[in-house]
Amino acid sequence: MEPRNKSETTQIPRFSDELPAIHTWNEVPSFENEEAEGLFWERHQVDPRLMQMSIHRSDVRESTTITLRFDPRMLSRIKRIARRRYLNYQSMIKQWLSERMEQEMRE
Repeated sequence: MEPRNKSETTQIPRFSDELPAIHTWNEVPSFENEEAEGLFWERHQVDPRLMQMSIHRSDVRESTTITLRFDPRMLSRIKRIARRRYLNYQSMIKQWLSERMEQEMRE
């Protein structure tokens, strides 16, 4: 099915030899306002390899089941917190562990 008008087509940005490429995120300066940021991106482009490396891909190839023993009162409190956040309690525990692991890796 053909798009009805040009606005319905998806444009894939092309890498241009005319604009300087950003090869690391450290090359992007801090901007005072959106206008300054817009001017910067009018004159620069992100290297496709940097963009590709920046895409987060979760590792869903396999999952290992483990058993953790919790004090019943602690588990009850965890479930209560998860319900208040509209989350599955197991997903919330995994999120907490992931956040803590990232914090430990930074230290």
